[in-house]
Amino acid sequence: MAAEDISEKTSIVTGETFSGRMRAADEAPPAIVVLIGPTGYVGKQFPLISSEYIMGRSVECAIHLDDRSVSRSHARLMVVGQEVTICDLGSANKTVVNGQILNPMAPFRLNNNDQIKVGNIIFKYLEKGNIEALANKELNEKATKDALTGAHSKGALLERGPELMKRAETLNENLAVIVVDLDFFKKINDNMGHSAGDFVLKEMARIVSTKVVRSHDFFARYGGEEFVIILVSTPPKAAAEVAERIRLTIENHDFTFDGKRIHVTISCGVASRKQEELTWEDFFKRADEALYASKQAGRNKVTIAN
Repeated sequence: MAAEDISEKTSIVTGETFSGRMRAADEAPPAIVVLIGPTGYVGKQFPLISSEYIMGRSVECAIHLDDRSVSRSHARLMVVGQEVTICDLGSANKTVVNGQILNPMAPFRLNNNDQIKVGNIIFKYLEKGNIEALANKELNEKATKDALTGAHSKGALLERGPELMKRAETLNENLAVIVVDLDFFKKINDNMGHSAGDFVLKEMARIVSTKVVRSHDFFARYGGEEFVIILVSTPPKAAAEVAERIRLTIENHDFTFDGKRIHVTISCGVASRKQEELTWEDFFKRADEALYASKQAGRNKVTIAN
């Protein structure tokens, strides 16, 4: 009898889990996934949740493809109800679906698993409710998100940083970066254990992502107790104010683990992009050096890079 009970319970759990995944798949929007493309693009998924997307090399495109084979405005995706169409915008290297070259400005309706070639980049189209879109989304998140904190990973930062740098340069937009480091983090691990350290990292990431970072900003864990925030379209004065708000919020937050209060402070370095600054590495280095200056000055400080 006990064996039968266990069998039935196992069956119920499995069924509920499967049903949950199927419900999640049903809610998954249509998407395109990169099958073949430049480094950093393969496996990348673009959910189609708006009514229109321009695909192209221009940084202003909703689906920005940094590859010379792609025209600045290459193709348009239109989403109307359950139907998704693609239209070539007179591109130099054409838009091809399942081997068929599309006529410019003529919408073509996509079907599940259609292969789309835009320049030298090949996508697969997944219709709404496709469980593969859900599975691919989960894999993509594992590859680009830090498992402990939920912030973006260092790899995602190293990909996104140069993209946002290029966009700011092209559109002549403000761009700022804040590098954050938890003060005396080793003491927390040594005195209270690694579980307490993990709690502090997760709680800090939660605070920053929910109370500070806007939807179009970028928040990543750079490694250990160091985090990076890229602020899009943010002038220098505003970036400095954001950094100070983060510092003050963390200092005043009640970090309590296993009934014990943990005193947590952070040091910050802030840099705003200079017109003559051409690489992400140089830009980030200035913010990192400003962080080092904060730590040398006694920690729990914000330093603005020159």
